[in-house]
Amino acid sequence: MLIAANLTRTYRNGTTALRNVSAEFAPGSITAVVGGSGCGKSTMLRLLGGLDRPDGGEVLFDGQPIRQPHPAVGIVFQEPRLMPWLTNSGNVEFGLSNLPRAVRRERAAAALARLRLDGVGARWPKELSGGQAQRVAIARALVAEPSVLLLDEPFSALDSFTRSSLHEHLLDLWRGSGLTLVLVTHDLDEALILADRILVMKPGPGQIAAHFDVDLERPRRRSDSAFETLREEIAGIITTTVAPDRLAS
Repeated sequence: MLIAANLTRTYRNGTTALRNVSAEFAPGSITAVVGGSGCGKSTMLRLLGGLDRPDGGEVLFDGQPIRQPHPAVGIVFQEPRLMPWLTNSGNVEFGLSNLPRAVRRERAAAALARLRLDGVGARWPKELSGGQAQRVAIARALVAEPSVLLLDEPFSALDSFTRSSLHEHLLDLWRGSGLTLVLVTHDLDEALILADRILVMKPGPGQIAAHFDVDLERPRRRSDSAFETLREEIAGIITTTVAPDRLAS
């Protein structure tokens, strides 16, 4: 289990991005983290992934502290960040340099196949659509066979049709893998479509204001009354916790 225990993070300029944030992420669950800009969502994700260290509290995975990037925790960012001088397969293989070449290729091909990307491994990142590039980035995170996948607004730069398609890809992947997913998103509909639980964060400094269990059958539809009711309730909390100067963002 991944646990955030009383996380506090203060930057060099004196800004406290998080204060005493605690959460547990059960194995095989999907948790979405939502809230206005500047409430510490991405900061928390970086701490969970070991990319930054907290100034207080700790991150634990199966009882052991995470203080640096951990093989059990994969991360996908908003931009695919594919290296243009490598093929798509080469990008997926990049973190497997300690393994024999044949093993790297086999695992990269399997990871791409899981994301329905058979046949693109020998091509270059510039030949991919935005949705395909993001799926390659997800395959790169999965090839190390993590138990937890952290996603920092991975679909925000995509059009609505591509985003919906990737939601289905992600759910298919989750159903077949038992992965624990933690998704940071500004899109409340996206959170409700994907997540079992939603954490609502508030700024000044970042803290968890509320949490919701999403007990809606999949596939979920925005037009369903239960979906709309829950959306309105969560949106109301976000609105009341966002600082006035951030409402426009």
